[in-house]
Amino acid sequence: MDLKTLLDTPPWDWPPGAGKTLLKILIDPRAKPSDRLIAAELAGDFTVINDDLADALLAIVRDAGEPEQLRARAAISFGPALEQADLGEFEDPDEVSVTEPTFHNIQESLQKLYLDNSTPKEVRRRILEASVRAPEAWHQDAILQAYSSGDKKWMLTAVFAMRWVRGFDSQILEALESANPDIHYEAVNAAGNWELDAAWDHIVELVNDPDTPKRLLLAAIGAAGSIRPAEAGIILVDLADSDDEDIAEAADEAMMMAEGASAYEEEDDEEEDEEGEWIN
Repeated sequence: MDLKTLLDTPPWDWPPGAGKTLLKILIDPRAKPSDRLIAAELAGDFTVINDDLADALLAIVRDAGEPEQLRARAAISFGPALEQADLGEFEDPDEVSVTEPTFHNIQESLQKLYLDNSTPKEVRRRILEASVRAPEAWHQDAILQAYSSGDKKWMLTAVFAMRWVRGFDSQILEALESANPDIHYEAVNAAGNWELDAAWDHIVELVNDPDTPKRLLLAAIGAAGSIRPAEAGIILVDLADSDDEDIAEAADEAMMMAEGASAYEEEDDEEEDEEGEWIN
């Protein structure tokens, strides 16, 4: 088995030994730099990530002697596993890719490396982007500092992080007006994730504007379904008939999720009414 095979195969079809292959490449300093970079990217996939691979990735992130690009790639690969562990809370260990001690070791190590100013900027950015997938108290200040820095790359990282960490509504609304397309895109995602109603008019404009870039349009479609589920269908119905399969699929999915959210809200309202009648 080689990297080309893994790259050409969907992760869910990887053979049982895929994780060991990636681990062997990661821990071999004599391996081709390009191969180690690919291995670091693939090692974060749910189908293979485990304590051994997590330890190997963490060793790379910690090692100042490793190439900066490799350290950054290893850091960002932790994102999905951290989010999975944070959401699952280890209630069912079989449903989580890494063990609880490894999860906490990753969190503590990434925080320490982030707060160390000798850690290269790109590595620190990727550490913040990965670690916010399992939010901690230190992230609030880190995001504020990054956003206030005036550095476009740090601001991009900050707005990305705002999708995962609460408390940045005003900054998200401000970022929606950014001339930087990447910051704008991340702000739309953040607004949708937090169902930010004040962003609704902006999202509608993006959905209705035929000149909205496709990537931004797809993000706006998803945000519309999250922010105002009851109204989303009206503005998305035409897009569901788009000749572009990605746009049509995104609109269909957003409308389905919006319908589910609306039905859930109605059930909640009915239950509250019933409880109120009983109390009275």
